[in-house]
Amino acid sequence: MNKRLSIPELPLQAWEKSKITLHLILQIFGKVRLNMTPRKNHWWFITEYVSSRGFTTSHIPCGDGINTFEINYNVHASQVEIFTSLNTEKIIPLYNGLSVASFYKQIMKALDELNIHPKIIDKPFDMGINKRFAEIEEYHHYDEEYVKRFWKIMLWVDGVFNEFSGRFYGKTCPVQLYWHHMDLAVTRFSGKKAPPMDPSARISDKDAYSHEVISFGFWAGDDNVREPAFYAYAYPSPDGIDKIKLLPQKAVWIDSNGSPMAFYRYNDLLKEENPREALLVFLESTYQAGAKLAGWDIEELKTIDLDKL
Repeated sequence: MNKRLSIPELPLQAWEKSKITLHLILQIFGKVRLNMTPRKNHWWFITEYVSSRGFTTSHIPCGDGINTFEINYNVHASQVEIFTSLNTEKIIPLYNGLSVASFYKQIMKALDELNIHPKIIDKPFDMGINKRFAEIEEYHHYDEEYVKRFWKIMLWVDGVFNEFSGRFYGKTCPVQLYWHHMDLAVTRFSGKKAPPMDPSARISDKDAYSHEVISFGFWAGDDNVREPAFYAYAYPSPDGIDKIKLLPQKAVWIDSNGSPMAFYRYNDLLKEENPREALLVFLESTYQAGAKLAGWDIEELKTIDLDKL
């Protein structure tokens, strides 16, 4: 039986400007969360999540900690919503033609009116745009159809990643959206410390990779990779990992900044008879490749069926 479900195609060229606009909006959300949320290991405190309505920061503390707020990108209603635990709210409609600059001014005004005062670095991070958010007029694109497609795919991937995550007893991050590259990711940890990075490395990288990891993700494509794809990598990357055959057959190893990365095209997944199982096979295949060569205790870290406990 064909189990392809209803996950749609997502050609990058069809919605690229809308994707960049969405990415910039999610970076604004993320910078607010970064400023106002207490630190958690490996930068897990800055991330966002896929929700039944779109994308959310989840609750963010403000004031004495009893008061909280959250920012939601509601793809069904085409609006950004700010809700507080004091039962106050602000709504910002989204539409084609709304510039990032205008959106930024509106959301900061809305937060201020809710007595929420984040202090952020008001420039995009790692996007090649050297302007303040309040100056970005060239991105004002909102293709509702493709934003919904992206969200539907992310919601589906979130479910598969959570299933895969539940097979591992070791430390694992939540399935979360990293707004710097707008990728959905989940990471497993061996429990061992990683070698220290070069002193010139970013603080964020030093904290993210303080311990051995195998990480898995999905992103919609970018300037370098012109299509949506799944990826996985180990850090530190064990010697010879790129010589191990991956599954499904269409999955390959590519070079990513001098280090091997497992790569599985979303368009190849769509051709599979059972996409969910194919993605789980890719995740398990890349995990086994990294964990075996890095000397992880694979059996000890594998979850046990509840009826065997």
